[in-house]
Amino acid sequence: MPSSIYISAAHKSSGKTVVSLGLCAALKQQPLKVQSFKKGPDYIDPIWLSQASGNPCYNLDFYNMTNNEILQLYAQYSSSSDISIIEGNKGLFDGVNVTGGDANADLAKLLDIPVLLVVDASGITRGVAPLVSGYQAFDKDLNIAGVILNKVAGDRHESKLIQAIEHYTDIPVMGSIRRSKDLIIDERHLGLVPANETPESKTFIDIAARQISDQVDLNKIIGINQHSAKQTKLSPGVKDNNLSVAIAKDSAFGFYYQDDLDKFIQLGVEIKYFNALEDDSLPDVDALFIGGGFPEMKLKELSVNKSLLADVKAKIESGMPSYAECGGLMYLSNSITQSDNTYSMAGVIDADAVMNKKPIGRGYVQLEPTEKHPWNNVSNCIYAHEFHYSKLENLDSNTQYVFKVLRGVGVDNMQDGILIHNLVATYTHLRNVAGNQWVEQFVNFIKTTKDKSS
Repeated sequence: MPSSIYISAAHKSSGKTVVSLGLCAALKQQPLKVQSFKKGPDYIDPIWLSQASGNPCYNLDFYNMTNNEILQLYAQYSSSSDISIIEGNKGLFDGVNVTGGDANADLAKLLDIPVLLVVDASGITRGVAPLVSGYQAFDKDLNIAGVILNKVAGDRHESKLIQAIEHYTDIPVMGSIRRSKDLIIDERHLGLVPANETPESKTFIDIAARQISDQVDLNKIIGINQHSAKQTKLSPGVKDNNLSVAIAKDSAFGFYYQDDLDKFIQLGVEIKYFNALEDDSLPDVDALFIGGGFPEMKLKELSVNKSLLADVKAKIESGMPSYAECGGLMYLSNSITQSDNTYSMAGVIDADAVMNKKPIGRGYVQLEPTEKHPWNNVSNCIYAHEFHYSKLENLDSNTQYVFKVLRGVGVDNMQDGILIHNLVATYTHLRNVAGNQWVEQFVNFIKTTKDKSS
């Protein structure tokens, strides 16, 4: 039977991501089939976890998914694995609501799986005992099955920590990870540096796997929880759609939800990936999707690829159904400016993207589709998220939008989803869930547009 472990922490920046990806890679070397999940609206950690486990990572999010959706997605992908690793966000009991209901602890209880608590042991010895016992006592329905001590200074420090935990609690210590500069991932304004733009990511993951293997009891972790998950499979795709979509995937653009991509395939759409830094034209497709990422880190490479920029602009202006999110929106603007350096972009959107040192929009959003939306004919509120440090300047006041912003920032604090030709470009990142089936809506729009032109 497969095992499942929820990796959480006492607080943010305790090192749970490094522990999670190190565990994924170490368990993969056993060899086991490892399936990873990530709580919340996150792209960067899933990229790392996917590399470490060798399998796509899936997000579980209370904000835009129902409990049944979470359970179904989890069962669908965990059932065929040997072990599932769910990485939490923030601290174990941290969430939007002060009374709980959307925290890591709530997700662990919903999935009925035990928690491994990662504790940052920097500057603490005997005090670790009330911390651990307090977390255990806070929610009696939660199963904290073990503790992993992180950033331990040495043997003496480790001994004091373990003695305190063993004397005052009944929670076993599953591992003690030494403080090491080799286990530090460089950080950036939106969090961890994505593994897709870090050539050394494989080396880092190998180091993390080796240290986790040496300092964590993998056999105990594997044996913590074994359960029977219902086998669930994707329904077969609609093979007669005969549609294709070009999706940017490279070191500038890589923020995509795996289940969104799965949905395209399930609907019988062929995905053709392209590299915005190297390819001189789009592949032969019916539609275009440019997701988020960090284009501001590759401005020179994107700007000098004039051939692709011109092709993208020509295709969109000719009516190709297109969708762009955040980094994709920036790429389609006239220019991107960072630190007083300006680089020309595609020029589809008559505005200039300007990077700021502080976040412009960051967190959960709520959108209301307007009657102008070309492929969303559903009036219900959309729950999504945004993470951007850029804003659009010199934007035409007559710009048309497809969303009213009820919560969040979007383009101008009131609206999001710029509509030009058959392009919708947003700062918001959408997620294909029951309450917002955007992939199916977009595919239907592609099909309708294709039928009209044939």
